[in-house]
Amino acid sequence: MDNKRFLNATDVAEYLGVSESKAYKIIQTLNKELKEKGFITIAGKISRVYFLERVYAGEKDK
Repeated sequence: MDNKRFLNATDVAEYLGVSESKAYKIIQTLNKELKEKGFITIAGKISRVYFLERVYAGEKDK
């Protein structure tokens, strides 16, 4: 996950310990937030930086 600019549902599911269907819903929610802020989004993928900002769990991004 460290090298990717964008994460897919498999990456998100693995990081959060949830199912891929839940990961898709999370990605959809985060992409909606980004779209409302005027950013271009990609269905099924989320910016790694934005994802980590929103789900920060006390780990330092490397």
